[in-house]
Amino acid sequence: MTQSTPEQVNNSLDNIRIVLINTQFPGNIGAVARAMKNMGLSRLYLVNPGCTLDKEAYIRATSATNILENTIIADTLSDVISDCQLVVGTSTRDRGMSLPLLSARESGEQVAAEAINAQVAVIFGQESCGLQSEDLNKCNFHGYIPANPDYSSLNLAAAVQTFCYEIFQAAEATRTQPKNDVYDYPENKDMEYFYEHLEKVLTDVHFIIPQHPGQMLERLRRLFNRARPDQKELNILRGILSAIEKNSKKS
Repeated sequence: MTQSTPEQVNNSLDNIRIVLINTQFPGNIGAVARAMKNMGLSRLYLVNPGCTLDKEAYIRATSATNILENTIIADTLSDVISDCQLVVGTSTRDRGMSLPLLSARESGEQVAAEAINAQVAVIFGQESCGLQSEDLNKCNFHGYIPANPDYSSLNLAAAVQTFCYEIFQAAEATRTQPKNDVYDYPENKDMEYFYEHLEKVLTDVHFIIPQHPGQMLERLRRLFNRARPDQKELNILRGILSAIEKNSKKS
């Protein structure tokens, strides 16, 4: 664990990226940029967008056009979050993913606290269908907005605005009362290397059958994403896998 400094707290919003997946309407992207700037966030990422940043996007962004000009476009979510140590996926629906659930306020507190010393991403899905299960599988937490159960679906910009507001409020609180203890969590790409290693070892020892893996690997991924091993714990897990590999070759 490390101790945060006032300078780190002040710069924490710069460590937070808002990620939109497969967004279909440029006006929504512009509205998201405006919502972000209202709350001091500036890093916007688009994953496989279904539209371009056209005139409508810039009109809806109003004074946040600088965010659009610096937007990063990527082909896959993995490209965007590989160096992140915390990933929060947002969805109104209970996908049965067994990820820890955080309200928008709790998400803001978690994001603001960890962004002091780490790269953090908050993920939003397509307008019509939200975040897909395969993308939630890459997240540590499932964030949601408590709302009227009879009509809980918000438009994209409103959802982003809500989460950004909570992040901003939590960051302001952290600025005046910074937390001293911050865990050293591995980057997302290191977790992906671990999952690849885990699959290889489990295949080698015939715990899983490549032709019929079922949901085993998906469930294991959820288990470790939920547990969130820190860097030292991940090193231990990788060491265990390497020992299994070494000893299985002797037998």
